[in-house]
Amino acid sequence: MRLLLTSDTHLPKRARHLPDELLARVAEADVVVHAGDWVDTATLDLLRERSRCLIGVYGNNDGPELRARLPEVARAEPGGLRLGVVHETGPRRGREKRCAERFPDLDVLVFGHSHIPWDTTAARPDGGTLRLLNPGSPTDRRAQPHCTYMTASVVAGELRDVELHRLPPRR
Repeated sequence: MRLLLTSDTHLPKRARHLPDELLARVAEADVVVHAGDWVDTATLDLLRERSRCLIGVYGNNDGPELRARLPEVARAEPGGLRLGVVHETGPRRGREKRCAERFPDLDVLVFGHSHIPWDTTAARPDGGTLRLLNPGSPTDRRAQPHCTYMTASVVAGELRDVELHRLPPRR
């Protein structure tokens, strides 16, 4: 099962449209995950139309229309992987411990907000491991060198082949 992870698209404020490369990957993915800060409903509608399965949450920049259509926290089990999605996880310091305590029943937590790609693990209270992933932003790199998104696969309930993709500069 192929996953596409994205967040913080901020359309149309940070870009006019999603990058072509990202949209091509949406068509290839079995599951598309968006960790909030869509800003417009058109992006939600576009990804819903083009995705086989879309898992998304609202972010701090998403208004009432998006909040009415999306949860603050989403949970799903694509391919047996216990996946959670949330926009904000709080300060960088202590993130792993805080998330492992808040989400003790997950294998993977996808989050956004910072626009900073992130890939770490945390020990859960039950002795298991929580993987934390932030795909960055495909449209607003902020202080990062590139706009980014992630892909991964799920095989027998396990996350594999996590890859951070750097997008070329917009013209």
